[in-house]
Amino acid sequence: MKDLLCEENCVHENIVEKVKEKLPDENLIYDLAELFKVFGDSTRTKILSCLEVSPLCVCDICECLNMNKSAISHQLRILRQAKLVKARKSGKEVIYSLDDEHVSKIFECGISHLLEGKK
Repeated sequence: MKDLLCEENCVHENIVEKVKEKLPDENLIYDLAELFKVFGDSTRTKILSCLEVSPLCVCDICECLNMNKSAISHQLRILRQAKLVKARKSGKEVIYSLDDEHVSKIFECGISHLLEGKK
């Protein structure tokens, strides 16, 4: 495959200016990159997949993923810090769920994108 680089050195000033005006600020870009890093771990993605189906306690997540409480708790802490999951106390149990519908949409969009060419 040939290089996919321009053979000319030209800048389309009007287009570049429009794009620069629409770019989010650096802090927001940094935060977005950090958010996507959280999705970069398959265990965290599996947990999100479980919680996409139903709110669950740690024991249920452990059973679904065949993992120990320590490993799941560590990943849940990261997911909570990223505001991807929330926890509520129910008696002696802590029930985890996706933080809001945005998390579900991010997850669904990713899966939809991956399945796009496989149909």
